[in-house]
Amino acid sequence: MQVLAIVGVMGSVALAPPHSAPSGKTNEPSGADMVEQRTQDFEWTGRIGEGLAIEVKGVLGDIRAVAASGTEVAVTAEIREGRRGDAEDIEFEVIEHDGGVTICAVYPTPRRADEPNECRPGGRGRMNTSDNDVEVYFTVRVPRGVNFVGRTVNGEIDVESLDGDVDVHTVNGDVDVSTSGIAQATTVNGSIWVALGSTQWDGALEFETVNGSITVEIPDGVGADVSAKTVNGGIETDFPLTVQGRFSARRLTGTIGGGGPRLWLETVNGRIELRRR
Repeated sequence: MQVLAIVGVMGSVALAPPHSAPSGKTNEPSGADMVEQRTQDFEWTGRIGEGLAIEVKGVLGDIRAVAASGTEVAVTAEIREGRRGDAEDIEFEVIEHDGGVTICAVYPTPRRADEPNECRPGGRGRMNTSDNDVEVYFTVRVPRGVNFVGRTVNGEIDVESLDGDVDVHTVNGDVDVSTSGIAQATTVNGSIWVALGSTQWDGALEFETVNGSITVEIPDGVGADVSAKTVNGGIETDFPLTVQGRFSARRLTGTIGGGGPRLWLETVNGRIELRRR
Protein backbone atom coordinates (compact mmCIF):
# COMPACT_ATOMS: atom_id res chain seq x y z
CA MET A 1 0.00 0.00 0.00
CA GLN A 2 1.42 3.35 -1.04
CA VAL A 3 0.23 6.88 -0.25
CA LEU A 4 0.43 8.84 -3.50
CA ALA A 5 -0.69 12.24 -2.22
CA ILE A 6 -2.07 14.14 0.75
CA VAL A 7 -3.66 17.40 -0.35
CA GLY A 8 -5.39 20.15 1.62
CA VAL A 9 -8.71 21.57 0.49
CA MET A 10 -7.01 24.44 -1.34
CA GLY A 11 -4.86 22.02 -3.34
CA SER A 12 -5.60 19.84 -6.33
CA VAL A 13 -3.77 16.79 -7.59
CA ALA A 14 -3.99 15.35 -11.09
CA LEU A 15 -2.24 12.05 -11.66
CA ALA A 16 -2.24 11.23 -15.37
CA PRO A 17 0.48 8.78 -16.39
CA PRO A 18 1.22 8.95 -20.11
CA HIS A 19 0.69 5.24 -20.79
CA SER A 20 -2.02 2.81 -19.74
CA ALA A 21 -1.10 0.32 -17.03
CA PRO A 22 -1.21 -3.38 -17.89
CA SER A 23 -4.38 -5.19 -16.85
CA GLY A 24 -4.40 -5.77 -13.10
CA LYS A 25 -1.83 -3.04 -12.39
CA THR A 26 -1.99 0.64 -11.54
CA ASN A 27 0.53 3.19 -12.71
CA GLU A 28 2.65 4.89 -10.08
CA PRO A 29 3.15 8.54 -11.05
CA SER A 30 6.60 10.08 -11.08
CA GLY A 31 7.26 13.52 -9.67
CA ALA A 32 6.70 15.00 -13.12
CA ASP A 33 3.29 13.36 -13.34
CA MET A 34 2.03 14.92 -10.11
CA VAL A 35 0.79 18.48 -10.57
CA GLU A 36 -0.44 20.59 -7.68
CA GLN A 37 -2.56 23.65 -8.36
CA ARG A 38 -4.28 26.19 -6.15
CA THR A 39 -8.01 25.65 -6.47
CA GLN A 40 -11.10 25.36 -4.31
CA ASP A 41 -11.85 21.75 -5.29
CA PHE A 42 -9.95 18.50 -5.16
CA GLU A 43 -9.24 16.75 -8.46
CA TRP A 44 -7.52 13.47 -9.26
CA THR A 45 -7.13 11.59 -12.54
CA GLY A 46 -5.32 8.35 -13.22
CA ARG A 47 -5.45 5.00 -14.95
CA ILE A 48 -6.53 1.90 -13.05
CA GLY A 49 -6.21 -1.62 -14.42
CA GLU A 50 -9.28 -3.50 -15.61
CA GLY A 51 -10.86 -5.49 -12.79
CA LEU A 52 -9.41 -3.24 -10.09
CA ALA A 53 -11.44 -0.62 -8.21
CA ILE A 54 -11.59 3.09 -7.55
CA GLU A 55 -12.81 3.55 -3.99
CA VAL A 56 -14.06 6.87 -2.62
CA LYS A 57 -14.61 7.39 1.11
CA GLY A 58 -16.40 10.36 2.61
CA VAL A 59 -18.30 11.10 5.80
CA LEU A 60 -20.63 14.05 5.22
CA GLY A 61 -21.90 14.50 1.68
CA ASP A 62 -23.20 12.64 -1.37
CA ILE A 63 -21.24 10.43 -3.77
CA ARG A 64 -22.07 10.25 -7.47
CA ALA A 65 -20.44 7.90 -9.97
CA VAL A 66 -20.98 8.01 -13.73
CA ALA A 67 -19.43 6.32 -16.75
CA ALA A 68 -16.26 7.92 -18.12
CA SER A 69 -15.92 8.52 -21.85
CA GLY A 70 -12.20 7.65 -21.87
CA THR A 71 -9.80 5.30 -20.12
CA GLU A 72 -8.95 7.42 -17.08
CA VAL A 73 -10.66 7.60 -13.71
CA ALA A 74 -11.50 11.18 -12.70
CA VAL A 75 -12.45 12.11 -9.14
CA THR A 76 -13.57 15.59 -8.12
CA ALA A 77 -14.76 16.84 -4.75
CA GLU A 78 -16.76 19.94 -3.89
CA ILE A 79 -16.35 21.33 -0.38
CA ARG A 80 -19.33 22.98 1.28
CA GLU A 81 -18.76 25.06 4.37
CA GLY A 82 -20.84 24.39 7.46
CA ARG A 83 -21.39 26.30 10.68
CA ARG A 84 -18.76 24.29 12.52
CA GLY A 85 -15.37 23.42 11.16
CA ASP A 86 -13.10 24.96 8.54
CA ALA A 87 -13.10 23.71 4.95
CA GLU A 88 -9.36 24.40 4.72
CA ASP A 89 -8.74 21.73 7.37
CA ILE A 90 -10.09 18.95 5.12
CA GLU A 91 -7.35 16.92 3.43
CA PHE A 92 -7.60 14.35 0.66
CA GLU A 93 -5.49 11.22 0.72
CA VAL A 94 -4.81 9.03 -2.33
CA ILE A 95 -3.63 5.48 -1.65
CA GLU A 96 -2.53 2.94 -4.24
CA HIS A 97 -2.87 -0.73 -3.22
CA ASP A 98 -3.24 -4.18 -4.73
CA GLY A 99 -6.99 -3.73 -5.23
CA GLY A 100 -6.75 -0.36 -6.98
CA VAL A 101 -6.86 3.19 -5.60
CA THR A 102 -8.60 4.57 -2.51
CA ILE A 103 -9.33 8.29 -2.07
CA CYS A 104 -10.50 9.65 1.30
CA ALA A 105 -11.73 12.98 2.57
CA VAL A 106 -9.79 13.20 5.83
CA TYR A 107 -11.24 15.40 8.56
CA PRO A 108 -9.09 16.85 11.36
CA THR A 109 -8.88 14.50 14.32
CA PRO A 110 -11.02 15.72 17.24
CA ARG A 111 -9.07 16.69 20.36
CA ARG A 112 -10.62 13.99 22.52
CA ALA A 113 -10.23 11.17 19.99
CA ASP A 114 -8.33 8.12 21.20
CA GLU A 115 -6.66 7.62 17.82
CA PRO A 116 -6.05 9.86 14.81
CA ASN A 117 -8.24 9.80 11.73
CA GLU A 118 -6.78 7.52 9.10
CA CYS A 119 -7.49 6.69 5.46
CA ARG A 120 -7.33 2.95 4.73
CA PRO A 121 -8.82 0.82 1.93
CA GLY A 122 -12.07 -1.07 2.44
CA GLY A 123 -13.86 -1.00 5.76
CA ARG A 124 -10.66 -0.18 7.63
CA GLY A 125 -9.51 3.22 8.83
CA ARG A 126 -11.05 5.81 11.16
CA MET A 127 -12.91 9.02 10.45
CA ASN A 128 -14.32 10.86 13.48
CA THR A 129 -15.77 14.26 12.57
CA SER A 130 -17.09 15.16 16.05
CA ASP A 131 -18.93 18.52 15.62
CA ASN A 132 -17.40 19.28 12.23
CA ASP A 133 -20.20 19.75 9.66
CA VAL A 134 -18.16 20.62 6.54
CA GLU A 135 -19.55 18.55 3.65
CA VAL A 136 -17.62 16.92 0.81
CA TYR A 137 -19.49 15.96 -2.38
CA PHE A 138 -17.66 13.50 -4.64
CA THR A 139 -18.18 12.94 -8.36
CA VAL A 140 -16.37 9.96 -9.89
CA ARG A 141 -16.03 9.14 -13.60
CA VAL A 142 -15.38 5.43 -13.99
CA PRO A 143 -14.08 3.82 -17.21
CA ARG A 144 -15.33 0.55 -18.65
CA GLY A 145 -14.03 -2.49 -16.76
CA VAL A 146 -13.09 -0.60 -13.58
CA ASN A 147 -15.05 -1.43 -10.43
CA PHE A 148 -16.44 1.20 -8.07
CA VAL A 149 -16.60 1.28 -4.27
CA GLY A 150 -18.27 4.17 -2.44
CA ARG A 151 -18.57 4.78 1.29
CA THR A 152 -20.10 7.69 3.19
CA VAL A 153 -22.09 8.18 6.39
CA ASN A 154 -24.48 11.09 5.90
CA GLY A 155 -25.17 11.26 2.20
CA GLU A 156 -26.83 9.64 -0.78
CA ILE A 157 -25.00 7.44 -3.27
CA ASP A 158 -25.99 7.60 -6.94
CA VAL A 159 -24.28 5.28 -9.44
CA GLU A 160 -25.34 5.67 -13.08
CA SER A 161 -24.78 3.24 -15.95
CA LEU A 162 -21.40 1.81 -15.02
CA ASP A 163 -19.69 -1.13 -16.73
CA GLY A 164 -18.15 -2.83 -13.72
CA ASP A 165 -18.99 -4.18 -10.30
CA VAL A 166 -20.31 -1.83 -7.61
CA ASP A 167 -20.10 -1.96 -3.79
CA VAL A 168 -21.63 1.00 -1.95
CA HIS A 169 -22.42 1.81 1.69
CA THR A 170 -23.98 4.72 3.55
CA VAL A 171 -25.86 5.18 6.82
CA ASN A 172 -28.22 8.11 6.28
CA GLY A 173 -29.19 8.31 2.63
CA ASP A 174 -30.75 6.55 -0.34
CA VAL A 175 -28.75 4.36 -2.72
CA ASP A 176 -29.43 4.16 -6.49
CA VAL A 177 -27.27 1.93 -8.69
CA SER A 178 -27.34 0.82 -12.32
CA THR A 179 -24.52 -1.25 -13.79
CA SER A 180 -23.84 -3.90 -16.40
CA GLY A 181 -21.98 -5.85 -13.72
CA ILE A 182 -23.04 -6.93 -10.25
CA ALA A 183 -23.60 -4.81 -7.15
CA GLN A 184 -24.30 -4.81 -3.47
CA ALA A 185 -25.48 -1.98 -1.24
CA THR A 186 -26.27 -1.14 2.36
CA THR A 187 -27.78 1.81 4.19
CA VAL A 188 -29.66 2.29 7.46
CA ASN A 189 -32.00 5.23 6.94
CA GLY A 190 -32.78 5.15 3.24
CA SER A 191 -34.10 3.08 0.36
CA ILE A 192 -32.12 0.97 -2.10
CA TRP A 193 -32.76 0.66 -5.83
CA VAL A 194 -30.31 -1.45 -7.84
CA ALA A 195 -30.35 -2.62 -11.46
CA LEU A 196 -27.86 -5.42 -12.21
CA GLY A 197 -26.65 -6.32 -15.67
CA SER A 198 -25.01 -9.65 -14.84
CA THR A 199 -26.61 -12.90 -13.73
CA GLN A 200 -23.32 -14.46 -12.60
CA TRP A 201 -21.52 -13.78 -9.34
CA ASP A 202 -19.47 -15.52 -6.67
CA GLY A 203 -20.41 -15.59 -3.01
CA ALA A 204 -23.41 -13.53 -1.92
CA LEU A 205 -24.94 -10.24 -3.03
CA GLU A 206 -26.37 -8.39 -0.03
CA PHE A 207 -28.83 -5.50 0.05
CA GLU A 208 -29.71 -4.27 3.52
CA THR A 209 -31.42 -1.29 5.12
CA VAL A 210 -33.49 -0.62 8.22
CA ASN A 211 -35.81 2.25 7.34
CA GLY A 212 -36.50 2.02 3.63
CA SER A 213 -37.57 -0.18 0.75
CA ILE A 214 -35.38 -2.42 -1.43
CA THR A 215 -35.85 -2.89 -5.17
CA VAL A 216 -33.46 -5.10 -7.14
CA GLU A 217 -33.75 -5.57 -10.91
CA ILE A 218 -32.05 -8.59 -12.51
CA PRO A 219 -32.05 -9.84 -16.12
CA ASP A 220 -33.87 -13.00 -17.15
CA GLY A 221 -31.88 -16.20 -16.96
CA VAL A 222 -30.67 -15.67 -13.42
CA GLY A 223 -30.27 -18.63 -11.10
CA ALA A 224 -29.98 -17.75 -7.41
CA ASP A 225 -30.78 -18.80 -3.87
CA VAL A 226 -32.92 -15.97 -2.49
CA SER A 227 -33.49 -14.90 1.10
CA ALA A 228 -35.79 -11.92 1.69
CA LYS A 229 -36.98 -10.54 5.01
CA THR A 230 -38.97 -7.50 6.17
CA VAL A 231 -40.82 -6.69 9.38
CA ASN A 232 -43.17 -3.89 8.32
CA GLY A 233 -43.77 -4.33 4.61
CA GLY A 234 -44.35 -6.94 1.92
CA ILE A 235 -42.38 -8.94 -0.63
CA GLU A 236 -43.05 -9.00 -4.38
CA THR A 237 -41.20 -10.80 -7.17
CA ASP A 238 -41.46 -11.01 -10.95
CA PHE A 239 -39.62 -14.34 -10.93
CA PRO A 240 -41.15 -17.75 -10.21
CA LEU A 241 -39.72 -18.91 -6.91
CA THR A 242 -39.42 -22.42 -5.55
CA VAL A 243 -40.02 -21.74 -1.88
CA GLN A 244 -38.09 -23.67 0.72
CA GLY A 245 -39.68 -24.22 4.10
CA ARG A 246 -42.44 -22.02 5.43
CA PHE A 247 -43.75 -19.17 3.29
CA SER A 248 -44.68 -15.80 4.80
CA ALA A 249 -45.75 -12.47 3.32
CA ARG A 250 -42.77 -10.90 5.10
CA ARG A 251 -40.16 -13.60 4.89
CA LEU A 252 -39.17 -16.17 2.28
CA THR A 253 -36.34 -18.44 1.27
CA GLY A 254 -36.30 -20.03 -2.15
CA THR A 255 -34.62 -20.46 -5.52
CA ILE A 256 -34.91 -18.74 -8.87
CA GLY A 257 -34.27 -21.00 -11.84
CA GLY A 258 -32.07 -23.88 -10.80
CA GLY A 259 -30.67 -21.95 -7.86
CA GLY A 260 -27.15 -20.63 -7.59
CA PRO A 261 -25.25 -17.97 -5.64
CA ARG A 262 -26.95 -16.26 -2.73
CA LEU A 263 -29.07 -13.13 -3.04
CA TRP A 264 -29.89 -11.56 0.35
CA LEU A 265 -32.42 -8.73 0.83
CA GLU A 266 -33.37 -7.44 4.28
CA THR A 267 -35.16 -4.41 5.71
CA VAL A 268 -37.21 -3.62 8.79
CA ASN A 269 -39.55 -0.84 7.68
CA GLY A 270 -40.17 -1.13 3.96
CA ARG A 271 -41.11 -3.28 0.99
CA ILE A 272 -38.87 -5.69 -0.91
CA GLU A 273 -39.27 -6.03 -4.68
CA LEU A 274 -37.35 -8.36 -7.00
CA ARG A 275 -37.98 -7.27 -10.59
CA ARG A 276 -36.99 -8.27 -14.10
CA ARG A 277 -34.67 -5.81 -15.79
